Amino acid sequence: MTSTDLCTDTLCVTGNPEYKSFDSTGAVSVPIYQSATFAHPELGKSTGFDYSRLKNPTRDYLEKLVASLDRAEYGFAFNCGMAAITALFDTFESGTHVICSDDLYGGTERLFNTIGKKLGLETTYVDTSDLENIKNASKSNTKIIYIETPGNPLMKITDIKKTADYAHSHGMILIVDNTFLTPYLQQPLLLGADVVVQSGTKYLCGHNDTLAGFVTTNNKQIAENLEFVTKTTGSALPPFDCYLAIRGIKTLAVRVERQCENAQKIVDALAKNKHITKILYPGLKESKGYEVNKSQAKGNGSMISFYVDSVQTVERVLKSVKIIHFAESLGGVDTLITYPATQTHADVPENERNERGITDKLLRLSVGIENADDLIHDLTKALEENNYESI
Repeated sequence: MTSTDLCTDTLCVTGNPEYKSFDSTGAVSVPIYQSATFAHPELGKSTGFDYSRLKNPTRDYLEKLVASLDRAEYGFAFNCGMAAITALFDTFESGTHVICSDDLYGGTERLFNTIGKKLGLETTYVDTSDLENIKNASKSNTKIIYIETPGNPLMKITDIKKTADYAHSHGMILIVDNTFLTPYLQQPLLLGADVVVQSGTKYLCGHNDTLAGFVTTNNKQIAENLEFVTKTTGSALPPFDCYLAIRGIKTLAVRVERQCENAQKIVDALAKNKHITKILYPGLKESKGYEVNKSQAKGNGSMISFYVDSVQTVERVLKSVKIIHFAESLGGVDTLITYPATQTHADVPENERNERGITDKLLRLSVGIENADDLIHDLTKALEENNYESI
């Protein structure tokens, strides 16, 4: 039996069946190999592990697991999502032009606009939900198309297959940030993408207790370049954090199912609230990307963005929620509410934020696994005028 024979939810628990464990005890839980270095049997021979910056048994298991989930041949684990993206772009040449989604995590945009610019990276941001925008932005030195779908925080949906077809017909590669939907709901490589990146801190780890980032690909050259960068810069995920990620992934499927179920109930409740002026969620039939998302993902995820009627309502909600935490990040078992204008996208100039729709009236909700009725009650009470008392 190979990893392609198993469903994603089974792989989350069992791991890659082709992986030969280096542990001979029969331990069901993957051991934490908390060792910086490994002894050689003799001159010219190795156990396959020499130094943990290069390779570690716990990380090796995790990387093969995540690669299996993405239906990839190669997987790499880094110490956070941004480290994963940085390592990936360290493999590309100076002068490379990148077309990016304009609905992109602010930290990624900060990387491209500062360090990336110093290293000769040229970036153009467009609404990639319309392929014509990508075509119009293409230049002779365009080598990469980088998308998030759903986008962050405006939930724009990009057609992965059509974008991949265009990229490949023009000698480009397509990179997809799949953090919001995870391999359980969306398989970008099977849709034609060349590389998948994701912040494992979020849904994969799932408990807000560790940082992790992943890159997966079936491209041997990209994999070899990534291996060199990782070895050279030392950005790989440490053993204990790998253990936490492995443990988190075991419950990925059941967590995501509950989170999606909760999210739909919350969207239905928000739609009836007088303080909500617009909801952004891939599961809304009236949303622009509904049909595309339905065609390429098996669920709508549990990220919801919504506009409220005033900045005062924003302040009231962020001060009044009790069960929901006002915090950055997403994807964990705890429901979190975020204010993109001052948190995730604070480094994007205000005029650009407003042009894109990331205004001071926009809130983003990452739905957890709590009881949906409790979450709705908490949010509804927080939205009420002059409500600061405990609920």
